[in-house]
Amino acid sequence: MSEKTLWQKPKKFDTNIVVIGGGSAGLVTAYIAAAVKAKVTLVEKHKLGGDCLNTGCVPSKALIRSAKFLSQLSRSAEFGIKKAEAEFDFAEVMERVQNVIKTIEPHDSIARYSELGVDVLTGSAKIVSPWQVEVTTASGLQTISTRSIVIAAGARPFVPPIPGLDEVGYLTSDTIWALRKKPKRMLVLGGGPIGCELAQAFARLGIEVTQVEMLPRIMMREDVEISDIVTAKFRQEGIKVLVGHTAKQFMLENGEKILSTEHQGQEVRIAFDEVLLAIGRTANVSGYGVEAMGITLSPRKTIAINAFQETNYPNIYACGDVAGPYQFTHTAAHQAWYAAVNALFGSFRKFKTDYSVIPWATFIDPEVARVGLNEQEAREQGVAYEVSVYGIDDLDRAITDNEAHGFVKVLTVPNKDKILGVTIVGEHAGDLIAEFVLAMKHGLGLNKILATIHIYPTMAEANKYVAGVWKRNHQPKKLLAWIERYHAWRRG
Repeated sequence: MSEKTLWQKPKKFDTNIVVIGGGSAGLVTAYIAAAVKAKVTLVEKHKLGGDCLNTGCVPSKALIRSAKFLSQLSRSAEFGIKKAEAEFDFAEVMERVQNVIKTIEPHDSIARYSELGVDVLTGSAKIVSPWQVEVTTASGLQTISTRSIVIAAGARPFVPPIPGLDEVGYLTSDTIWALRKKPKRMLVLGGGPIGCELAQAFARLGIEVTQVEMLPRIMMREDVEISDIVTAKFRQEGIKVLVGHTAKQFMLENGEKILSTEHQGQEVRIAFDEVLLAIGRTANVSGYGVEAMGITLSPRKTIAINAFQETNYPNIYACGDVAGPYQFTHTAAHQAWYAAVNALFGSFRKFKTDYSVIPWATFIDPEVARVGLNEQEAREQGVAYEVSVYGIDDLDRAITDNEAHGFVKVLTVPNKDKILGVTIVGEHAGDLIAEFVLAMKHGLGLNKILATIHIYPTMAEANKYVAGVWKRNHQPKKLLAWIERYHAWRRG
């Protein structure tokens, strides 16, 4: 049956784009559409800002900052200060997190986006045809006709079907921020970025943290030595890191919460007071018409899109966590640009989403940041590469700051300075990676970085020094031998 027999296309449209979801992807889509004078309607059923502002990036980084302050106090002797102490109340730390959210909230507010020209509706959206969206608000139901629809419905924490989980109760990265009473023992299920960030932060706030990961190591997307560095740091700070442990069953025994895990064929039981689930996120693909419309899903249960962010309906687009493949705020915003531009101007020209240079960081201590390939990915993909490594323990600024640890590792095309990927481990890694992101995006090699003045003394000099490592490894030996003879001749 053709679309024409299923739905009647309106002769006129109320709006150019209806955006479903007011998180990072939805806000950027709406912003771009309004900036180019299109009429855009943004529908959000909860709060604008989505996961990033309300339950993700912003609250987690606020918590990490408080926890890092306490960690630095505990290191006072390293800085020539005999003793430094801090009194703190767990509830007040968690309230500070909410205050940070409230401070940033106006950036993503209804008032701001209304001023920009976006028609913001608070309510639930439902796609009822390729050109119509029903919106249920507090004042009732309205149907909006639109030339294009952009789905930016986000994702939610994955809750695994482990027996007994509902009985013991659980927290996720969505609900942890309501916690005010400090638990004595916290179990963190998951060894990815979210699990690692929150495990370390809560441990630094004086909670006994056990981190459980079923895979052989935490931070599995990174190279092995990075997992080893992070694991050693976590254990040094008192976190009990259990890898190769598969969660089998939760139970209550004599009023105590227990997780039964399997490790190398043996049962390992872990007692805890609160469990935080941090084992991935699930795209929000139900409740707004995806099933009824027959919008295709990918094998990962995200909305399937093509190179232009289009779904199987050419005027319905998807971007952000609901589409993947990356679940970062910055990639959601990146995809949103393509979704908005293609939705508005695709009849003239369409743009393929550029995934060639995707950076990300895990905000643990030490920070881990990456762009492009790492060694394990290069090997898996059969990509030939050379490695240049600069140890940050040698960097003057890192030494003065007592942060002389970590490294910058650059993968390059063999015998060329073209950058394939960079991994940085150390203080401010998430900031330092930006120079390499720029270099890769615009085709600049290590020679150009080496020829760029970097302020002394800064952590950013590490980027120049790793380029120097590459240069020393590619010295023109024959030319240098000739120059040596030339200098000898000049001496007479």
